[in-house]
Amino acid sequence: MMMMMGYTSFWNDCISSGLRGCMLVELALRGRLTLEVICKSDAPTGDVLLDEALKHIKDTQPPETVQSWIELLSGETWNPLKLHYQLRNVRERLAKNLVEKGVLTTEKQNFLLFDMTTHPLTNNTIKQRLVKKVQESVLEKWVNDPHRMDKRVLSLILLAHSSDVLENAFAPLQDEQYDLGMKRVHTLLELEPEKESAKPNVNELMWAVVAAFTK
Repeated sequence: MMMMMGYTSFWNDCISSGLRGCMLVELALRGRLTLEVICKSDAPTGDVLLDEALKHIKDTQPPETVQSWIELLSGETWNPLKLHYQLRNVRERLAKNLVEKGVLTTEKQNFLLFDMTTHPLTNNTIKQRLVKKVQESVLEKWVNDPHRMDKRVLSLILLAHSSDVLENAFAPLQDEQYDLGMKRVHTLLELEPEKESAKPNVNELMWAVVAAFTK
């Protein structure tokens, strides 16, 4: 989602919880979590943020719900005893990782009364590759069946829409393509996650995360 924006936006609060949702989906697709948000394997994932989230989930008894974990990891909880679950500086840490990979850069930007560190895009090729993949999934490669779509792309579309950054991916399209793409996105948004999760060979936790953002 950050690469679809092209920079790290600190003004979009929606993306904070959206990124936590993406992390839960990624752990689910890697087979690390069950629907009840119980840790199936605490083997390192190779990603510091995913491992940190996995450790919190592993150490928690009784288990929390998907909605609760999104709130806990985002720091949106009123329970002072659970504030330590918050994953701090997620966007900054993700941006630093992308800087190390040469996708973003770091610079100071002046906002009249203060300076803020921003991370403009430097490698547009990688961003365009991701944007094109998202565009094609609802245009040329549209399969009209969410269960035949790549699960990560499907999750990205739904969570990016909830985080108010999906339109960035469709902005370069011609009017007819844009209208068709958004029409198909809304077809996906109208799905009932509870019903979809009951179908064969699906990742139930992925659909539970989707439900938390689209209900």
